[in-house]
Amino acid sequence: MTFAILTRLRFGLAAAAIAMLSGCVQVAAPDKPIEINLNINIRQEVVVRLQEDVRDLIKKNPGVF
Repeated sequence: MTFAILTRLRFGLAAAAIAMLSGCVQVAAPDKPIEINLNINIRQEVVVRLQEDVRDLIKKNPGVF
């Protein structure tokens, strides 16, 4: 193959690659605000901490109860 043919082939392949990669990408803000719903039950952790605190208090002051 001659240099001219290789140059045309490279140019053709580059043009084809550019054509394939030139898709339409749109970035737009949503109409509604984004809502993140976190249903987390924190009560269980608080109850466990209170139980540990009460257990320690009873151990330190056994005559109170």
